[in-house]
Amino acid sequence: MNPAVPGSPDVSPGSRNRPRRRAALAAATAGLAVLAVGTPVAYATLGASSPSDPRPATAAAVRGKDYVETRLFFGTERPDGGQDVTDRQFLDFVDAEVTPRFPNGLTIQDGRGQWRDSNGVIERERSYELTLLYPASEARVRDPQIERIRNAYEKAYAQDSVARLEERTTADF
Repeated sequence: MNPAVPGSPDVSPGSRNRPRRRAALAAATAGLAVLAVGTPVAYATLGASSPSDPRPATAAAVRGKDYVETRLFFGTERPDGGQDVTDRQFLDFVDAEVTPRFPNGLTIQDGRGQWRDSNGVIERERSYELTLLYPASEARVRDPQIERIRNAYEKAYAQDSVARLEERTTADF
């Protein structure tokens, strides 16, 4: 019995609010759990680092210098129906057109490519991927050299195009 009100059950003022407090506490706990689990997913989805991810303390922690990586994709089939570009022809092209412009080195990989031609037909062909890596400070000088390589290949082997992909990166040798 509640001593303050004769004949009433023993209910203290705080005991009536306990179920509500427990429900509010449970809801708050569930909300925090959702946020704790959802935050890393949101950061991963957005491509950003989570605030708790370790970051380099200074720029000195990053190795290497600023470079540009240019990749060129050379097809081997000729749209005019001529004979495909052979390995020997491609390597001769590299010796004549690429090596004089990039004597410090390059990488060549064999590949299989696919693209849609001007008539909407999917074309598949053997290809070469040429990777060039040079200091970012040389980008303005290197750009016209790379364009000359692309144009020379298109002309020599009757190609519609030579694809070019560039990315800024860091490199350490």
